[in-house]
Formats: sequence, structure tokens, C-alpha cells
Amino acid sequence: MLLKKLGEKIDAHRPRTARLVKEHGETKVCDVTIAQAIGGARGVRCLVTDISYLDPNEGIRFRGMTIPETLKALPKVPGKDMPYVEGHIWLLLTGEVPTEAEAKWLCEDLKKRRKLPDYVKAMLRAMSPDSHPMAMFSAGILAMQNSSEYVKAYNKGIGKMDHWQPTLEDALNLWAKLPVLGAFIYRLKYKGDKQIKSNPDLDMGGDFAAMMGIDAPYDDVARLYFILHSDHESGNVSAHTGHLVASALSDIYYAYSAAINGLAGPLHGLANQEVLSWIQDVMKKMNNKIPSEEEMKKFVWDTLKSGQVIPGYGHAVLRKTDPRYSEQREFCLKHLKNDPIFKFVDILYKVVPPILQEHGKAKNPWPNVDAQSGVIQWYYGLTEYDFYTVLFGIGRSLGVLSNIVWDRALGYALERPKSVTTKMLEDVAGIK
Repeated sequence: MLLKKLGEKIDAHRPRTARLVKEHGETKVCDVTIAQAIGGARGVRCLVTDISYLDPNEGIRFRGMTIPETLKALPKVPGKDMPYVEGHIWLLLTGEVPTEAEAKWLCEDLKKRRKLPDYVKAMLRAMSPDSHPMAMFSAGILAMQNSSEYVKAYNKGIGKMDHWQPTLEDALNLWAKLPVLGAFIYRLKYKGDKQIKSNPDLDMGGDFAAMMGIDAPYDDVARLYFILHSDHESGNVSAHTGHLVASALSDIYYAYSAAINGLAGPLHGLANQEVLSWIQDVMKKMNNKIPSEEEMKKFVWDTLKSGQVIPGYGHAVLRKTDPRYSEQREFCLKHLKNDPIFKFVDILYKVVPPILQEHGKAKNPWPNVDAQSGVIQWYYGLTEYDFYTVLFGIGRSLGVLSNIVWDRALGYALERPKSVTTKMLEDVAGIK
């Protein structure tokens, strides 16, 4: 069902890409400044994806839809507030909101692919007990490379324009196994290796929560978290790494293991735990007493005047409250309203933006997704900071792997930017 639907979409899209290259290949997309060349290529428009776009005013758009539109349109798991994660995969891949039947079909298809190989479990158990969960997650993904359908097809001489089909097969297999892998690592590292088997009656989000050993409504937390973190254009470290490695025709296991290694970096995937740690530190400074808004205002001003920042506030592109934050806030108001940590988060939400606006140094004074996500995990008993990025990695796979499938479908080239020397830049700048 999915293969046929995606094949139709790909056949319709290929002429658009071919025409752009053939008829408009020399058209300039943007100029590159010296600051961009030295500063990590920030803002350089040189990647193409139709799967998500970061709208400065509306936040992430998945296939053109805002986050509220996406959550409203996707079929919901019966009896639950949140949609099927599998339905979101369908949307990212095809650009169409799935029917309930299509979402359930994909859910059933992925259930058949969930089994984690025994050799992966043995390898993880053999790793040092102090291994970071992200190192274990990356290693677990890479260990499954021997099962790549793409490698088998490539070695048989599959035609270039058919590369996307075995790549899709690899993506489906990996999507199915990542929640199982993540939960296995969690139970191995933090719960004495007391594993909980996958439940074939549950969807991806529900099964993940069950394997983690966390009761409802954590299943809805998982669904929401995976969907909200699924994609963020193609230029962030994890997405770009996945694209870069896959552009060498490395299979999805190589590519996503590399993407996870990028996500593990403190500048990429650790923000949510850093925000939570900061909030808990603030609570200690206030003797765990819920402050008034006036008391919190004084604390925020004192923090800013000392040269420190307020973690979780501001975004490089967004110019309003991150919709991912807003959706999590709605969940918290329904389920965590009386939680002490959320009360701190709530007061910060009320007082920080006006202060940052008055302070004048923040381009965007509004909260981003990280200002709240760690708080929800902590509330439901997932108090191990180091594991939070694994959750991020499960969710981010939805967009990264969808993009790689489309990269193959459109025959994108090996990525190979050209470098310049510092002397060349000095010459361009006219420095003698």
C-alpha cells in the first residue's frame, strides 16, 4: 500500500527536480558571506527538502502543515488524545494525511518488523556499564547494518532510480526497531536489565511506553514527543549528517548511526536536560517554594544582570512561542497542573518573555521546545537525564529517514562542498 502510494508521488515529483536542474541549474539561490563560511554555513541555502520547513512565524511545518494542523488532521489512536506516530510517518513520506485505514495498515506493517536481533542485545550487554545511552543507541543501530536490504539490492546492480525502494524497506525496519532498541537500553542501563517484551497489540507510542514500564498517559507523551521532534528542516546537525552520509550511498544504518552521533553533541541534543537541570537548580535556590510572579521577575532580572541566560528561551529563526512548546504546555495543563516543577515552568512562561523584551538582547523572547519537554519526562518517572537524547533520536528518525528515502528517489548527488583557505578569504576581503 505505502510502496504504491509513494511510488506515484515520486514519479510525479521527479520531473520537477529534473526541470530545475536542466533549465535553471545556473540560477543563483543565495550569496555566501565570509561570516557564513567561517560560522558553520548558518543561513546558507544549499539543501532541499519538502518534508519540513521552519516558518519564522508559524514554527515547523510538516509537509506544509503547522504543528496544530498536523496533530488535528492525523488519525488518533482509539481512546487516546494523540495521533498514531505511524500516521505521521505516512504524512512525512507521501505528503498526504493518511486515512485511518492507511495509518492502521502502516501500524500493522511496522509491528511485524519490531523484533530486535539477539546479537544486538548481546553486544549492548557486553558494553561497559558506564557507556552513555547514546553511544549504545548508535552502536545498536550500526550493529543491524548487516540486515540492510539496500546493500543487498545495490550489490545485485539495482538501477539508480530504484534505489529508494530498498532504502524505504530499511527505513521501515529501522523505524520499527528504534523504540524497541531505546526501551531495551533504558531497562538494561537503569532497571537492572529487567526487560518488558514488545506488545503486538499496541501502536508504536503505546508499545514504547509499555516497554519502558510507564503507565498511561505516558503513551500519549511518547506519541506527542516523537511527532514534535520528527524533523526540523535539513540543516541541523543530525539531519544534515544523515543526508551527508547517505549521499555516499551508505545505507540507512550507517547514515542514522552517524546522525545519532551528531545528535549526542551538547550543542544539539542536550538542551532539554540542561533546561530541566537549571529549573531544578532554581527551585533549590528558592527552597522549593513556589515563588510569586514578582519574586520570579526579580530572580530573572538578577540572572540576566549577572551575564547569564535563561535556558529554553529564544530561537535562531522563530519569532513567536515555539508551537512544540505550546502543544506540550497544553498537555501539562491537563495532566501536570499541580506538579511543582511545572508550576515553576508556568511562572517562567508568564514572566520571562516581557523581561527579555525589555532587556532587549534576545531576538526572540519566547520559549522553545526544550523549555518544557524534560519536565514532562521527569514527571512520569524518567529521571535519567542521559536518556533524554535517545528519545529525541527515536523521534528525529521519522524525518531524517524520510528525507533519505526521497534523496534516493530523486537521485541526489554525493555532497561535496568546495573549501577555501583563510588567505583566499583575506584576498576577497581586501586584507593585505
